[in-house]
Amino acid sequence: MKIKNISFTVSCCFLLFFVIGYAQHKQHPNVIIVMTDDQGYGDLGINGNPHVQTPVIDKFAAENIRFNNFYVSPVCAPTRSSLMTGRYSLRTGIRDTYNGGATMASNEVTIAEMLKQANYKTGIFGKWHLGDNYPSRPSDQGFDESLIHLSGGMGQVGDITTYFKGDKSYFDPVLWHNNKKEAYEGYCSDIFTEQAIKFIEKNKASPFFCYLAFNAPHTPLQVPEKYYQKYKDIDPASGFENDNKPFSKMTEKDKEDARKVYAMVTNIDDNLGRLLKKLDELNIADHTLIIFMTDNGPQQTRYVSGMRGLKGNVYQGGIRVPFYLKYPSSFQKNKDIETTTAHIDILPTLSQICHVELPKKRKIDGKSLLPLIQGTEVDWANRSLFFYWTRRFPELYYNMSLQKGNYKLVGKTNYNATIADFELFNLENDPYEQKNIVIENKIIANNLKEELDKTYSELIASENLIYPPRVIVGNTHENPIILNRNDAGGQRGIWDQEEIYGKWKVSIEKGYYDIKFKFIKPVKANGRMYLEANTFVKQILNEKEGADIIEMKNVYFPKMNCDLIPFYAVDSKNIFPFWMELKKVD
Repeated sequence: MKIKNISFTVSCCFLLFFVIGYAQHKQHPNVIIVMTDDQGYGDLGINGNPHVQTPVIDKFAAENIRFNNFYVSPVCAPTRSSLMTGRYSLRTGIRDTYNGGATMASNEVTIAEMLKQANYKTGIFGKWHLGDNYPSRPSDQGFDESLIHLSGGMGQVGDITTYFKGDKSYFDPVLWHNNKKEAYEGYCSDIFTEQAIKFIEKNKASPFFCYLAFNAPHTPLQVPEKYYQKYKDIDPASGFENDNKPFSKMTEKDKEDARKVYAMVTNIDDNLGRLLKKLDELNIADHTLIIFMTDNGPQQTRYVSGMRGLKGNVYQGGIRVPFYLKYPSSFQKNKDIETTTAHIDILPTLSQICHVELPKKRKIDGKSLLPLIQGTEVDWANRSLFFYWTRRFPELYYNMSLQKGNYKLVGKTNYNATIADFELFNLENDPYEQKNIVIENKIIANNLKEELDKTYSELIASENLIYPPRVIVGNTHENPIILNRNDAGGQRGIWDQEEIYGKWKVSIEKGYYDIKFKFIKPVKANGRMYLEANTFVKQILNEKEGADIIEMKNVYFPKMNCDLIPFYAVDSKNIFPFWMELKKVD
């Protein structure tokens, strides 16, 4: 009798633990966001491209929830800040992809920080692009584990560990694991996937948030040879003769770029397959919410499902992207949602699904997608979405748009333009934006312009934009600190030029510093290295011929906010360093 009672008690306990565990899964599902870089709407088989091989993503999309009118910002960093915060990027301090405009203010609350309320384990693998220094790194913004490259892309000027590898920057890279340099073997997308899988294996018993942000198929277009061989003989411009959609003419370079992009996308598809298989093996797939999306339209001319424009453009081709969502234990499968939605909606959606409170004391621009998924709310007709992109700060009415319902107002004009200088499209009747109907619909256009003006005025008055975030120099969280070209401000378009004016906005702690200045090319001897910081100016003669690093030792600075302005003066030239390192020594 006692044995039966013990067995019954054990069975009840087991059932109780199962029920509690299931309830916890329902309350706090695992979350995975997979984002690719510069992959356009047309770079998937499911969206009508006969050339690219994406069986895993196509199946994922076909079997789950498809948001068919999903929008992002026209370029990388703004999309990522809106994804992370649920806010328009200008509110967060993000205004560009470089030129000092790709550092998100540390007072923003990310998805990772929000999910910490429910003790989620959080990890990012791939591209961050919201600040490379304290206090804006992933580890400063809620991520327990981070494996990233710096700046906007591997091989770019800001990623100091891969830039000098040139056309091999995606292979065997030195990456930043929890803010420390580590060497890895293999291809970047494979590495990021492998490390994401290890993170998931380690945290399978806890609710986790995994942000797998591939840097592919962003330039430079580098891919393992076995993937390129799949596409080397195709004609990416063929097969669309009966498509009845606009299609820009492709040059031979465009075609070769498309072959490489498709190869990179197929590699991503294989890696997503590995990830999904691991979730099944760990028996956690049913309780894991997975999002697949891309960050903007394609950079190069190729098939974009007939849409107008590419990356960087507020036409549909630059901002409309694939967005697919899977959550087996809770959501209906094989469902199309046509409502206009956007990147700013992801944070509030996860807040509701994961049962954590929204960030307080700030405006959340997005709306939860859960009512749309559940079919309990379908009328978002009065909702508008604002898009823009120009270098540095927004330029009024230039590459700027407002979309509301079926109508979209586009400005490609002057700050003082009349309504007749704008474009108006009815996206229901004209999804490819071919017919400007502004003249015959001036009332609608003026109403949209009035709302665009109001939104623009509100956003450019954002505190984080007016008082942009500063890198903190001399803090124990990051010492030494390396300031890179991606985050340098100064002249418009500053990149890898030598003779250019540049600076870094910093908040420097009082103390003595050893400083290194690294140059792209060795500099001539008998020039002077200058460093200006408010009223403090330091200079030193360089007598070494062919040096690519110049050092200043034991330099004193008081505590202050300033622009650090370094330059090497020689032969009537002022040469800006590629990066500078500051190490607090007292």
